[in-house]
Amino acid sequence: MTKFKYFLFFIPALVLISLAFCFKDNKSNSDENISSTLVNILEDYHYEPKTVDNQFSNVFFFEYIKKLDAGKRFFIQPNIDELSVYKDQIDNQLKNGEFQYFDKVNEIHVNRIKVIQNWYKEILEKPFDFTKKEYLEFNEDSSIFLSNDVQLKEFWQKTLKQQTLERLARKIDAQEKAQARKDTVFVVKPYDTLEKQSRNEVMKLQKEWFERLLKFDNKDRLSMYYNTLTEMFDLHTNYFPPQDKENFDIRMSGKLEGIGAQLQEKDGLIKVVSIVPGSPSYKQGQLKAGYIIIKVAQGSGEPVDVTNMKIDDAIQLIRGKKGSEVRLTVKKPDETIMVIPIIREVVVMEDSYAKSMIIDHNGSKFGYINLPSFYIDMNDRNGRSCAKDIKEELIKLKNDGVKGIILDLRDNGGGSLSDVVDIGGFFIDKGPITQVKSRDREPEVLADRNNEVVWDGPLTIMVNENSASASEILAAAMQDYKRALIIGTPTYGKGTVQRFVDLDEMFGQMLGKEKSGSIKITIQKFYRIDGTTTQKNGVIPDVVIPDKYKYLNYGEKESPYALMADKIAPSNYQIKNDVSKAILKAKQNSEKRIQSSDIFTEIEQIALRIKTQNNKTKFTLNLEEYRAEIKKSETDNKKYEDLAKKLTPFKTINTKADEQQIGSDSLKLKIKNDWNKTFEKDIYILESLNVLKDLK
Repeated sequence: MTKFKYFLFFIPALVLISLAFCFKDNKSNSDENISSTLVNILEDYHYEPKTVDNQFSNVFFFEYIKKLDAGKRFFIQPNIDELSVYKDQIDNQLKNGEFQYFDKVNEIHVNRIKVIQNWYKEILEKPFDFTKKEYLEFNEDSSIFLSNDVQLKEFWQKTLKQQTLERLARKIDAQEKAQARKDTVFVVKPYDTLEKQSRNEVMKLQKEWFERLLKFDNKDRLSMYYNTLTEMFDLHTNYFPPQDKENFDIRMSGKLEGIGAQLQEKDGLIKVVSIVPGSPSYKQGQLKAGYIIIKVAQGSGEPVDVTNMKIDDAIQLIRGKKGSEVRLTVKKPDETIMVIPIIREVVVMEDSYAKSMIIDHNGSKFGYINLPSFYIDMNDRNGRSCAKDIKEELIKLKNDGVKGIILDLRDNGGGSLSDVVDIGGFFIDKGPITQVKSRDREPEVLADRNNEVVWDGPLTIMVNENSASASEILAAAMQDYKRALIIGTPTYGKGTVQRFVDLDEMFGQMLGKEKSGSIKITIQKFYRIDGTTTQKNGVIPDVVIPDKYKYLNYGEKESPYALMADKIAPSNYQIKNDVSKAILKAKQNSEKRIQSSDIFTEIEQIALRIKTQNNKTKFTLNLEEYRAEIKKSETDNKKYEDLAKKLTPFKTINTKADEQQIGSDSLKLKIKNDWNKTFEKDIYILESLNVLKDLK
């Protein structure tokens, strides 16, 4: 019987950046087994399985090329023609663990990178003429590749010219503003100097980009290849190499075992960006932001040089088990070299956890809770979870006598199913929260069976286009129970359930000696308690607020591989303490405020401008025209900025429980107060407060 890990995840699609790689054939026997195993799992266990046949193969052919070269910057049509012999063969290659198409397409791709690597250097060596009436035409959605290198080189020439133009215009603008304010410190430079500086900046960026392209290895390419297969079943079915699964677990739990330093790779160097407060690095005290890590040693072991190493590989060397020692050889800004020993510990990323505060709005106290994700510690049943934390935050706010609570689920991509059911139960006495349907089975009702209600007062739930999955379950359930008013923009529209299958646990050693990774596979769909689905549809808020991105094509419905929306029978639920009349009144009042609000009117205008800009396929390469466009855009944006400045910040207060927990720790107090301040002029929270007052 198939062995699943019993965790359910609700997250937006895993975005795999389509880059190129240096080619070397170092596949193992396990790669052959992984390929065929993935096909078998997908065909046998996916909620809506597809047949991997010739038709599938034809689509896969272009999908993998699209991942490698989404911007059509490398391949030309003759390359595609050369590869087309494989169009009908990929299905059999996937099933048999063969890689002829994979090998050939990557070989051609790398050769193309090497050709174009020389082009950008040649193009950027000469000044551009920005007086010409010239345009870059580009349609990302086009399926047409350019016919030859002459056309492609012209495209690169215009692309690099556009990048230079953007930087040149900013430099000229900054110089003119300095002259207008009679800044005697500012050094005025001639046009030719500014143009050359702009080209040099683009040259540097291109150099860094190509270096990153060539650092990707065969394992990265295979991961992309396998994910082309999985994501053709649906965009939330993904293959995770071991390292990616580890990173996923860290995001879900909000903690890791390591040193607590945020790193960045630039020019082949691993640089410390910041130190996590309270982490081992923070406590040890020697490692600072700006230091460059040169070597990494495990205790007294031989140091490994991390210069020009992929940042993910360097991070793997630095992470390690709690209690173990890592020794970092670093270069300080003054060029001195030192070795810093650090004992690894569990690093908690507090920003990923639920937090609350009290907002004093015109003399009334309201509670605000921000939940970044529905997190859970997958390796510790008794570990931290969002349900435990939300309950704690609700009790804190209740004890402080707030009159209503805002639960902010904006940009919350989902997470644990069991936790969203528990959290839903905090606001109702008992009853169903969602329905889950497996393939060829009757729906199962997932219900809160605890009569305890943690918060029975006025409640608003904030959502946006990035609220997905578990966020949609909770918002939909509270909407169906008439328990809360949902405010924001229509949500992402993800109504599917995934489970992780550890390939090594499932198949043991048959896949090879190296770890094989995991597959996150869609095995169920979830439905609202009224029988409808959030799949593709999302949750439509009771109060829809203008948003800058409202006109962009976004969400589950935009994917050609999204599962269809359908309906099932409603579950048996009762609406108690129906506040639908209060919700209707609050909705009407909110709509009036939004219509009469200058700032929301301006946000609507910004949304229309973003829509127009996003639909553009023709871009000027003329300096005068470009500066005129930028000036108009800046004038329009200034209207919004001026209106936003007029907003009076609302007063934020820490709960008594938080104040006691912080005590005399000045760093913790600063971190918490800084977090509070980030929301003090949030017009969406302000409108949610007005809605709460109407719900009282």
